[in-house]
Amino acid sequence: MKLFMAALGTETNTFSPIPTGHAAFRESWFRDDGSRHAPGIFNIPLIAWRRAGEAEGHEVAESICTFAQPAGITVRRVYEELRDTLLADLEASKPVDVVLLAMHGAMVAQGYDDCEGDILTRVRRIVGSDAVIGLELDLHCHLTESMRTAANAIITYKEYPHVDMAERAAELYGLCFRAARGEVRPRMAYCDCRMINMWRTPLQPMRDFVDRMRALEGHDGILSVSFGHGFPWGDVEDVGAKVLVISDGEMAKAADLAQRLGQEIWEMREQTATPHDTIDGAINIALAKQGSPVVLADVADNAGGGAPSDNTAILWRLVERGVTDAVIGCFWDPQAVKFCFEAGEGAALLLRIGGKSGPASGNPIDLQVTVRRLLEDHSQASLSGGRAHFGASAWVSANGIDIVLVSVRHQTFAPDAFTGLGISLEDKRLIVVKSTQHFHAAFAPIAGQIRYVSAPGAIPPDFEKIPYTKRTQPYWPRVADPFARSNLP
Repeated sequence: MKLFMAALGTETNTFSPIPTGHAAFRESWFRDDGSRHAPGIFNIPLIAWRRAGEAEGHEVAESICTFAQPAGITVRRVYEELRDTLLADLEASKPVDVVLLAMHGAMVAQGYDDCEGDILTRVRRIVGSDAVIGLELDLHCHLTESMRTAANAIITYKEYPHVDMAERAAELYGLCFRAARGEVRPRMAYCDCRMINMWRTPLQPMRDFVDRMRALEGHDGILSVSFGHGFPWGDVEDVGAKVLVISDGEMAKAADLAQRLGQEIWEMREQTATPHDTIDGAINIALAKQGSPVVLADVADNAGGGAPSDNTAILWRLVERGVTDAVIGCFWDPQAVKFCFEAGEGAALLLRIGGKSGPASGNPIDLQVTVRRLLEDHSQASLSGGRAHFGASAWVSANGIDIVLVSVRHQTFAPDAFTGLGISLEDKRLIVVKSTQHFHAAFAPIAGQIRYVSAPGAIPPDFEKIPYTKRTQPYWPRVADPFARSNLP
């Protein structure tokens, strides 16, 4: 058989001030050979698919592999160029038996609210009805009807942090090739949970729910179970959580299980809602805690959700309260980094930090800093097992606080975002990370406690107040019971 594969994606925060253009995709760009490079943010599925395909003697054709750091809406001409490149490669590769695509599921471009659905629909026209199309998505996706009707199988990550990308890729590969051989007939059904929330899978009761999803697969005709959490900061019609079930030949069975699991998610809504501290409340908890440092997650300024990562609200309060033995990062501030490189290691200077990208960035803060360490290409461990590169970066200290400044925007994944510059963590009272959840896997082992902080930023966790203009269905928590007849449009 012949396999065609590609990876194209970004997570679009439609409220973000940062446009997503050519440069954003070129930071992670391969064509024809993305699967032959070291694991990065988005080529993990391609690596898994090529290895499996070649091991089984299939012919493998590969197109583009690119992923832009989450930000604002993708420029139309950029999206259309990327899409058309992928489609041209597919046309040139015909005939193909299986198409496997790695995408995000929440990509929005000017004129295209559902980029994934648009691409899948065009792929189906090219390959016809007999080819099998499989799609691997981030669980923070907008599951649309266009995706469901164009694809044979869609599988999302199950874990948040996303530590199961390779596992899900292998699952999709196996399911799609079984379908191509006629061994199974995938049928997909959704359940709209009518909820907008963030579900953290290492924590109960979500841990048990994810394990239960896994246990259902491979029994009684159920091929796969996914829970698409949705990406709350996308102003599109299909924003929100959906359960996706794939059964073998029986749509009714898939729909029934999706509804039952959706009801379980609904019944857990209060237990799974993450409590968020105020800035001062979180600082108070950290200062009162003895032993290992407390990790504070600056969830609203997470680059992984499209935020600039230059909001200074928490840093302001640390300085105003005279908190010491603290570290905070990573601030995206290329200009400040340039000033530090110009001054050199050991230099003392008055430095303006953050507050540069727009209203969500807040006010800059001016501090008398000492430049402790400079690296031309700082990096951290990423979820892929590879490295996430920050580019030129600086460690500066001021008022007993260590601050990490970077030139390439990334959320904070791992402790070496700090220790890689020489900053010690074991002697800190608190560690502030600009991340929503992906930090959890690497920081939990060193944290005395983890707290989620509701500070100002581009992805505020107040889901009730997100100013949607395109979702027409009611949802919780904006409506107490979105299933009540009185709340239906």
